[in-house]
Amino acid sequence: MRISIFVPEYGVIEAITPPFRSFHTANDFLSTFGKKPIFNVEYVGLNEYVPANNGEYTIKTNRLLKDVTETDLLIIPPTFGDTTKGIEANAEAIPYFKKLYENGSSLASLCIGAFLLAETGLLNGKKCSTHWAHITDFKERYPEVEVEDGAIITEHDNIYSSGGASSLWNLILYLIEKFADRETAVMISKYFALDIGRDNQSQFAIFKGQRNHGDAEIQKVQDHIEKHYEDKITIETLANLINTGRRTFERRFKEATNNTSMEYIQRVRIEAAKKFFEASRKNISEIMFDVGYTDTKAFRDTFKKITGLTPIEYRNKFARLAYEV
Repeated sequence: MRISIFVPEYGVIEAITPPFRSFHTANDFLSTFGKKPIFNVEYVGLNEYVPANNGEYTIKTNRLLKDVTETDLLIIPPTFGDTTKGIEANAEAIPYFKKLYENGSSLASLCIGAFLLAETGLLNGKKCSTHWAHITDFKERYPEVEVEDGAIITEHDNIYSSGGASSLWNLILYLIEKFADRETAVMISKYFALDIGRDNQSQFAIFKGQRNHGDAEIQKVQDHIEKHYEDKITIETLANLINTGRRTFERRFKEATNNTSMEYIQRVRIEAAKKFFEASRKNISEIMFDVGYTDTKAFRDTFKKITGLTPIEYRNKFARLAYEV
C-alpha cells in the first residue's frame, strides 16, 4: 500500500514527520509479528526541497506531486502560520489532490490541513474535523462543509480528517488499524506513548467567544455576559441592552456568534469553571455557584457536554496545583 505524505510549502514539521515515522515503524512491527510489511511511504511535494516551519527546516521529497498519478492514501499536513497564506502557497497542489481522489485515492488531512483539503471542493456536503481554534474561520470560508465540532477523527467517503494538534496521532493510529490491524496500531500507540482511545478534543478547547462579526450591539451583549456570567441572566435582559425585541435579538445573536444567547452563557460559565478547576482549591459546589449554577446535575451535565469530561475528571487532568491533605 502506497502512502504519500504531501509536504506543503511552509508546512508544520511536527505534523509532517509523524505519519512518515509511524507507517515505517508499523512495517517494523509487522515484520516482528512475522507478517509482510505493507506500507510504501514517501514524501511528495511541489518542489524537491520544501521549507517547513517558516524556513526553519527543509524536507527533501521523494517525488514531485505532479508525477504522482496514483497512490492509495495521500496525507495532507497543516501549513505553518496564517491559513490564507498557506493556501496561496500551495494553490498549485489543489487540482492534484482532486485528481488523485477522482482516480481512487483516499485523502486524509491533519489538523488545519483541512483548509487545503476543503479547497478542492471534495468536502462540500461532507463532514470534516479540524483544530478547534480554527473552526469558526473554517465554517466561514467553507459554509458547505459540515464541521464536527470537537471530533478527533472524521471519515466520509474515503476522506479522513483529524482535529487539532496531537489529534493527528489518533488519525494515524486509526489508519494503521484500518489498513494493517489492531495489534500493530496498539504497538504503535505504546511505542510512541499515545492514547489510542481518545475520541474528542473538546476537553482541550478554549472558548474565546466569536467577536469578528462586526455587530457592535451584539458585542456589547457579549461584554455584559462575560462580566456578569455568575448572575441570573435572562434573554429579556439581554435584548433590552440593545433596545430590541426578544425574537429579533435571538436571531441577530445567533447569526453573529453561531450560538444562541443561552448557549453562549453556558460556554462562558463553563470556561470560567474550567479556570477555577485548573487553578483553585475550591470544591465542585463552590465553583458551581461561583459561575452561576444552582443545580448540581445541570452543572455536571453541561460541563461534560461541553468539555467531554466530568468536573472531577477535568480537575484531575488539568489542575495546576498540588492538592495537599
